[in-house]
Amino acid sequence: MCKWILIIVTLIVGMMFIEAPAAFGSEKVAVKPLKVNVDKNSDEPAANAVKWAPAVKPKPLSESVEKGLRWLVEHQDKNGGWSQGEESTQMGNSMDKLKDKPNVADTCAAVLALIRSGSTPSKGQYARNILAGVKFVISEVQESDANSLFVTQIQGTRLQVKLGTYIDTFLASMVFAEVTGKMPDKQSEQELADAFNKVMDKIESNQRADGTFGGQGWANALSVSMATKGLNRMAQVSGKVDEEVRVRLEDYARDQFDQKSGKFSPTGSAGVDLYASASALGSMQDSDNTNDARREDVQKQLSEATTEPERQKAKATLERFDENEQTLHSAREAIVKKLDDKQFIAGFGSNGGEEFLSYMNIGESLVVKGTEEWKKWDKEITANLNRIQNNDGSWTGHHCITGRTFCTSAALLVLMTDRAPVPVAAEIKRR
Repeated sequence: MCKWILIIVTLIVGMMFIEAPAAFGSEKVAVKPLKVNVDKNSDEPAANAVKWAPAVKPKPLSESVEKGLRWLVEHQDKNGGWSQGEESTQMGNSMDKLKDKPNVADTCAAVLALIRSGSTPSKGQYARNILAGVKFVISEVQESDANSLFVTQIQGTRLQVKLGTYIDTFLASMVFAEVTGKMPDKQSEQELADAFNKVMDKIESNQRADGTFGGQGWANALSVSMATKGLNRMAQVSGKVDEEVRVRLEDYARDQFDQKSGKFSPTGSAGVDLYASASALGSMQDSDNTNDARREDVQKQLSEATTEPERQKAKATLERFDENEQTLHSAREAIVKKLDDKQFIAGFGSNGGEEFLSYMNIGESLVVKGTEEWKKWDKEITANLNRIQNNDGSWTGHHCITGRTFCTSAALLVLMTDRAPVPVAAEIKRR
């Protein structure tokens, strides 16, 4: 009897949150609030969460990676965060006031790199460093206002100026997704869940009708790709991200690629083809990962539908999954054809954080296929990054994003692409 009462109450509460689809326009789109809860009686993630695994068998960590990880740990601030760090002299010391001030975006990039090495906030060689970094980000989110898309009061950082005004928020969403269910105790897990909810409320309530979020940035397209990654990974781990928000980002990414010409839109990419191509590809790939993880459930909904509206809804969803997958395939093929073009790979013309982030986006799409194209890309990009690594283990950019923290973190994420999280359903299918 109690079980049926619980089910009825759950259905009634769920109906209270149903809203009519928002009209498309230039304004923000109203969405229902996200809620992620911690089950105090279980150490397992939510029942509707998707488990992750690498798409291929990961390589052992190389000496270059180990050196880079050690450099990151050695440069973590006592409050748990990371600052921009030393920048190229070519930048004219324009960031001296912020150079040594820990900030959310650089911290998130460093934490993600440490996570890729195999540690979590509660286990592994870098557990203490990751936990301290996550707690720093949580504290910044806690101090932020409730309504804007900002999660930090620190403004004018190199990453904000170059990648986009809200890059801190989007990178925080990626970190929170990857550490959910892996905190060392119930209290820290609850603090994470509260911050998770706040960040997702900010992202969902500030999304524009075209799927983007506004803000300024030299290569804002890369910021949108991080938003798409964060949103999809949070959807995979919690199952509670507003689907309309996710679909708008999926549609936006798909619209950035013209299948007839094989070209990508230069919008928000500073006119650099590498940034435009990698941003759209990375976004479509993460959307496809989520879609693959959900496909079986939607197919079941279609087969068990008892009304025509239910059948049409499930059918339309599967058609959207197929359209994104087909466009992704064409976009990936178009980029593979350019991988031998040194001018394309050079991006703006020299090494920078934007280039490294673009390499990560490309790699995370190629690795899911696990084909010869991936093996060739991994071999060549690894050789290139190993060649330009500094003797102390760090990487430095020579234009725009040059801070050692982000450049080192992004380079490490490229070198450990074979450890990137992929929903198990998609991973099994592609193997």
